[in-house]
Amino acid sequence: MIGRLFYLAAGAAIGGYAVHRVHRARRAMTPGGIADRVEGRVSEYRGALQELNEDLAEAVREEEAELLRRYAPEPRSLRSADPDSPGLRDRG
Repeated sequence: MIGRLFYLAAGAAIGGYAVHRVHRARRAMTPGGIADRVEGRVSEYRGALQELNEDLAEAVREEEAELLRRYAPEPRSLRSADPDSPGLRDRG
């Protein structure tokens, strides 16, 4: 008698789970379910692309700073320049 009740309860649980899974699969195949899945994926990809964009922008800024440090001419101070130098004389 207890064995039959066990199998009845197990069958009901498995049947309920199967109905739940079928209902969930049917809902996922509706246009709304597909749109929800696509929207979820798009938002994941959007976040990943934003993170990639931020990483690339940071790398570009670092590389630009390194290139400027290495190859940019040194800024000249006008106060330390000779006032009689050709670049600072009045042309008149």
